[in-house]
Amino acid sequence: MKIQQEIETLIRARYPILYLITSEESRVQPVIMEIAARRNKKVFEWSYSTGILPAGTSLQSQKHRNAATRDPLVALDQIIEQVEPAIFLLKDFHPFLTKNNFAVIRKLKEIAIHLKNSFKTIIIISPVLEIPVEIEKEITLLNFPLPTQEELGELLDRIVADVKQFKQVRIDLDESGRERLLRAAIGLTQGEAENVFAKIIVKDERLSGEDVNEVFAEKQQIVRKSGLLEYYATEENFNQVGGLSVLKDWLNKRSVAFSAQARSFGLPAPKGILLLGVQGCGKSLCAKAVSNLWQLPLLRFDMGRMFGSLVGSSEENVRRAIAVAESVAPAILWVDEIDKAFAGSQSSGSTDGGTTARVFGTFLTWLSEKTAPVFVVTTANDISNLPPELLRKGRLDEIFFVDLPSGEERAEIIRIHLARRGRDPQHFDLPGLAIASQDFSGAELEEAIISALYDAFYEQKDLANEHLLNALRQTVPLAKTMDEHINRLRSWAEGRARHAATKRAVPGGQDCRRMEF
Repeated sequence: MKIQQEIETLIRARYPILYLITSEESRVQPVIMEIAARRNKKVFEWSYSTGILPAGTSLQSQKHRNAATRDPLVALDQIIEQVEPAIFLLKDFHPFLTKNNFAVIRKLKEIAIHLKNSFKTIIIISPVLEIPVEIEKEITLLNFPLPTQEELGELLDRIVADVKQFKQVRIDLDESGRERLLRAAIGLTQGEAENVFAKIIVKDERLSGEDVNEVFAEKQQIVRKSGLLEYYATEENFNQVGGLSVLKDWLNKRSVAFSAQARSFGLPAPKGILLLGVQGCGKSLCAKAVSNLWQLPLLRFDMGRMFGSLVGSSEENVRRAIAVAESVAPAILWVDEIDKAFAGSQSSGSTDGGTTARVFGTFLTWLSEKTAPVFVVTTANDISNLPPELLRKGRLDEIFFVDLPSGEERAEIIRIHLARRGRDPQHFDLPGLAIASQDFSGAELEEAIISALYDAFYEQKDLANEHLLNALRQTVPLAKTMDEHINRLRSWAEGRARHAATKRAVPGGQDCRRMEF
């Protein structure tokens, strides 16, 4: 492990205080004890409930307990008194590093100076970061990473070996199923992964690659606890999306980009896309469908939840939300209507004290520098509110323009919605309905079909072609009232974005003269 080498190097270089951010004390302790064994050092652990004990002492043992050392000041005194080379693990010490604990902070600063001339090291293990200004120069911060796919594979192999003695448990894991299950488990702690594997076995008395949804349910718990992201358990798939053939093909080619073969081939994980286009044409539906296609959890990033009343809390909320998304990666992060979320970021300094601009900057920096396999799907309806920084290549892989559906696509959308509502599309004149629904969006087509179903139900008749035609005649599509806006979108997308569907033909043929007014 690289982190193990880094910790050992810092210990050998006499760094006095290391701060490991992790909630997995059970994974950290064996690593530290292995380093200590190589360096001929003792290992002691401290917690507020036990005081200082030799590392590995059981909770039941009273032999080495010293109740007085539960007090952090007494514990720090004992660290100074320790003569032999040693490593001290301070578990959940962060509450004593807040600004009100000036005595502990001062004592720790004095100890840091003392430790530089000794063979002792303090390692603080905490799931949260709390470093007071007084000692920030004395502390070295490290993030202890979550288990890799290889480590999770070793855990899974141990569990499989343990349950082989139970004949009623079936293990149906081929190589691809095993990788699918492990890939889904990336982002879980070792304890969470062990729990979910055991839950699958106990629940179904079997273990297979098809059990990825149980793993996603475990990740859903992590997301819910954060309160900043919304977990979407979606059932939509691309069979329910009419048209958009170019976008579907692009996403389908990247469906294997998170596999081990892709990594060995040299492929990076895809970063994300921006879906720009007319309202009601399936942008949000595509975000949900890609989750099903790639078998990855879908997280909705609600910008409204990010903004807090306290200065600096909004940026911190964004960072926490990003950390949660990365902790359950590989995953899909869906930012709906990003143009509205960051509208006014250019004038943020005079309207909201710069909060929107800072939040936007935090999000953009993460888009550029993220290494975790979090695929970002952003949607937008209005280019005038899109900050130009978002459109730069490198932050997102591609910008797709989603236009109003063509005649063939409208026929396909009508067929999909009729089939979803238990009607045989072959009993309807789909080409005629497509002609009658000129300039309709996908959402408007769905609403027209629902309206026709209401009419048929009221008349106590089954849905007929005439009901659909009447509903279409009574609907005024949004494209009629937003013609200028849609033309502006199309003009902007020309040469700047890829068309999500086959490019529409220019009315009047290829020789149509283009003029600006």
